[in-house]
Amino acid sequence: MSKQDNKRIEFNYRQYRAMRHLVHECCNYEDGNCILLERGDTCVCVQSISLSLCCKWFWEAVLPLDAELEAALLRREDRKSCAICGAWFVPKSNRGKYCQTCAARMKKQRARERKRRQRERCHALGPPEAL
Repeated sequence: MSKQDNKRIEFNYRQYRAMRHLVHECCNYEDGNCILLERGDTCVCVQSISLSLCCKWFWEAVLPLDAELEAALLRREDRKSCAICGAWFVPKSNRGKYCQTCAARMKKQRARERKRRQRERCHALGPPEAL
């Protein structure tokens, strides 16, 4: 699905609130106004008052800062749901099961289990002998 096909992408309320916090990261946002749209007069930032994705600059430069929101809005056919927390994410390969935060947690958990099994099999570390 190309970006031209998605001219009006609607938000639900949770996505709208996340987007409102993200608007402040835009380099064109200043005191509720859009510098890019100003031509002598102050102009309210369209993205901050709209319930749809309509600012091209926000779409290209600011939305990628929040990977979960970007996956939920733009990459609908590429996205997957995390097996642990259920958040939407865009996998880096076809084997991806977890979002970035859950992947780090699962990597640590698997490493702990692997080392535990390795220590159990190790013959050099037998039970302590009684003196």
